Amino acid sequence: MQPITSRSVVEQATDELRRAILAGTLAPGAEYSLREMAGMLGISFIPIREALRSLESEGLVTLRPGRSAVVAPLDLDDLHGIYRLRRTLEPEIARRSCVLLTDKELDRLEALAVDFGGRDHGISDIYDGHHAFHLALLAPAATSWDIRLLTTLWRAAERYIRIGFGQLDPDPAEHERREQAHTGLVAAFRTRDPDAVASAVEAHLARNEKIAIAALS
Repeated sequence: MQPITSRSVVEQATDELRRAILAGTLAPGAEYSLREMAGMLGISFIPIREALRSLESEGLVTLRPGRSAVVAPLDLDDLHGIYRLRRTLEPEIARRSCVLLTDKELDRLEALAVDFGGRDHGISDIYDGHHAFHLALLAPAATSWDIRLLTTLWRAAERYIRIGFGQLDPDPAEHERREQAHTGLVAAFRTRDPDAVASAVEAHLARNEKIAIAALS
């Protein structure tokens, strides 16, 4: 947890608390008093309360009477629900996006995908880039509401993904698989075939969900 220094205090507190929850620094199911969280960040009680209200709307915490908050636990039913919604949204948007993406943008995304396979890059090192990669694949056909919904779902899935893929980081073969999985997505988009693209996205999501389930187990 890093002290808050500038920018909107509420905005920065929200970002820092979200980061700590997604990274597991604030453990799933743990309860903290608002005063305790304020002390962690070196700020006052009021911006912490506002930040937690925002995180509650994202499903990351639950506010309790008596000025405390509980970090949302990891839950198998929630995980299935997250991926059920992702499988509904992402392949459909991808079908439309694949005919809109330029070759130049696909070249850029392929270079990013190759970088995901770096032996020194753990999931925590690449996650922000990974998020941006998937958003870029869908962005040409995504409305602002699509992006809002997807961002919420990706954040909800992030804790599971970080745990699952973090366990695989020590295996060099996993880094190669990670590269191939993402260059394969770019290759599917290059075909401009909506059915092939939707199938590739669905397979990618199924693989990630399987790894996340294994991590929970």
